[in-house]
Amino acid sequence: MFDLTNLCISAKKAGAGLLNVSEEKKSDALRVVAKGLRDNAKYLIEENQKDISFAKEKGATDAFIDRLTLNEKVIESMAVGLEQVAELDSPLGKITYAYENKEQGIKIEKKTVPFGVVGIIYESRPNVTADAFALCFKTSNAVILKGGSDSLRSNLAIVKVIREKLLECGINQDVVSVIEDTSRETTTRFMKMNKYVDLLIPRGGASLIRSAVENSTIPIIETGTGNCHIFVDQTADVKKTAEVVFNAKTQRYSVCNACESLVIHSAILQKVMPAIAEKLLEKSVVIRADERARQVIKDYPCLEKATEEDFYTEYGSAIISVKTVDNIEQAIEHINEHSTRHSESIMTEDKENAKRFMTEIDSSSVYHNASTRFSDGFVFGLGAEIGISTQKMHARGPMGLSALVTEKYLIFGDGAVRK
Repeated sequence: MFDLTNLCISAKKAGAGLLNVSEEKKSDALRVVAKGLRDNAKYLIEENQKDISFAKEKGATDAFIDRLTLNEKVIESMAVGLEQVAELDSPLGKITYAYENKEQGIKIEKKTVPFGVVGIIYESRPNVTADAFALCFKTSNAVILKGGSDSLRSNLAIVKVIREKLLECGINQDVVSVIEDTSRETTTRFMKMNKYVDLLIPRGGASLIRSAVENSTIPIIETGTGNCHIFVDQTADVKKTAEVVFNAKTQRYSVCNACESLVIHSAILQKVMPAIAEKLLEKSVVIRADERARQVIKDYPCLEKATEEDFYTEYGSAIISVKTVDNIEQAIEHINEHSTRHSESIMTEDKENAKRFMTEIDSSSVYHNASTRFSDGFVFGLGAEIGISTQKMHARGPMGLSALVTEKYLIFGDGAVRK
């Protein structure tokens, strides 16, 4: 059986050791690791190709292969992400509250500190390996990575390079480790390692998130699936809307911030639906629409009837659902019912409707006249991203460095006793 306990113990010790590593040394190490990823790009791609070949043999979809692939561009993005994190100010050591209780003779401060050990469970995105390491390392957290079997060779190769470079920098390699056993049993055991792991972040599909919520004894941050919506209000600019929808749906099908569902005001349906369909046809996107929308584009070659289940579905592929509504109230109600609280957008020239939508939609990122594809740590200025939280406790939306610190009280006295 895989020795998970000793791996967690080693991570705990390594995380404690990071408390004594200066910010300058950590930033320098991140730059060294970034160079190491670039220098070892050929090796990383070779190992990744083994994962890709295995995935293709199992009949993986194009969207899955897209998520899995490491190439020169992806590796460069990983390296740049590490360098960006190196340049960011650390959220550690910040005094967020101060109070002097003169009657009791004590001074009180609240200070930001690391969690200690962060566990990441993720699926088939090798780039997450580098991002998670960078953010945890910068905040003096050790990280334990639990990827899926489909990306195991890629993850091991990335961590091998990271650990080698950390050793060169005189830093304990165990600040980053990989659980090599990809069995469900080991994953479930990992979720219960609360004696050693302080925070668990699951990144993946709905079943993974649900499993973590139901099984983990470690506090978790939910990074939800992305059933993202665009509401086309009656005053929307038709050309602008068609371009935004096209980008949000087709730039990358496999990402969690891709638009999966359109909600269209009936007053603009006749104008905007044909324009949207014309753009989506460029990529042969299947449109699953309600009756009113189907009547407007009945000659569209990739048209299907939407079911209620479609409005709850994150497709991750070239499919989009369409719901027709008669007012903004219905749009808000529909989206809040069917969304996964990730990212939603309104296309409108009515500032009051935009304000109302952005106020009443209960999601972590809400847009006005913009693609949902912007929900991303890099775009939001966070550097690399640990995930996009759809919950409301501790962190919400794209999570960067500030999501990986907690706080503790420091109390100073001079022989003080409670009066």
